[in-house]
This record gives sequence, structure tokens and C-alpha cells, in this order.
Amino acid sequence: MTQAELIARAEGKCEFCGAGQGLEAVDFAPAGAVLLCADCRGETDAPDDHFRCLEGAAWSPEPVVQFAVWASLGRRPSPWAQEARAAMMLAPEAEAWAHAPAAVEHRDSHGALLANGDTVTLIKDLPVKGAGFTAKRGTAVRGISLVADNAAHIEGRVEGQRIVILTEFVKKR
Repeated sequence: MTQAELIARAEGKCEFCGAGQGLEAVDFAPAGAVLLCADCRGETDAPDDHFRCLEGAAWSPEPVVQFAVWASLGRRPSPWAQEARAAMMLAPEAEAWAHAPAAVEHRDSHGALLANGDTVTLIKDLPVKGAGFTAKRGTAVRGISLVADNAAHIEGRVEGQRIVILTEFVKKR
């Protein structure tokens, strides 16, 4: 959706609270973008009461806005937010987005995205538990495998042993 289409859908207002100043598009993957003010984007120290606007925004006819509200309520620690999230009635599209498994991204110590088959270099000496050796800094680990449900772990072969390595101790080559 283009910026102009987004502004037209939102009628030039924040899609959560209705404010008209400082609006920017915020992407809520996998649903799409929502037009939000600085307070709703979390760029200011807005009081918790400001986010009560989410209770009203939950009734938006737009599935992408419903999903954005659902996701935003999930990040609020207040009991009212959790109650509001549990009581939401989502459109079928928003329901599918809400229950879709989150994509896990594996990133190295410098933030570079890792993929299956990449080569990484160890940035620290790592004692390998149960194998009786230390994987030395600078060791290249070729053909890594990503651990599907844990973004902090990858697997690779070092000195003939298949080991799990924390992504914070590797650098992509």
C-alpha cells in the first residue's frame, strides 16, 4: 500500500488514537502498514492511559489495524491491555495473522542475517561441553544449520564434532 493510499484509508489521522500530527507508517508483519502518531509508535513517554485508545481501535473494520492493535496490546504489561486483547473479535484475516508462527531470524554478533549453509567465524574461544576441546577464535564454521525455533542458536561442525553455537559468538564471512 502506498503512503497516499495509507493516508486516505486513515483519513489523515493516527489509526489508533486519531491524532493528526507526526504520522508515519509502521509495518506490522505479516499484515501490512498502519499510520501511527509518535505517541502510538512509542517514540515519546506517553502515559499508559494514552494507550487506552487501543480499546476503541480494536473495532476498526480494517483487518490490518485489528492485527496491529492485537499485537500492540500484547506488548503492554497492564492488566487492562491483556483483558482487552483476550476479548478482541478479529476478522478472519487478522485471526490468521495473529496465530501464524513468527518467523525466526538468526543474526550474527554484528547483526548480519544468517542463512542455512553460510560460513561463520568464531569471535571468541568457546569451550565445547562434553567434547573435551575448545573451539578457537577465528575458526571458520562452514555450512551452518539454523535452529528453527531458537534465533540464538546455530549448528555447525568444529573439529569433526557437530555442535550448537550461540549466534552472539559468530561473525558472518
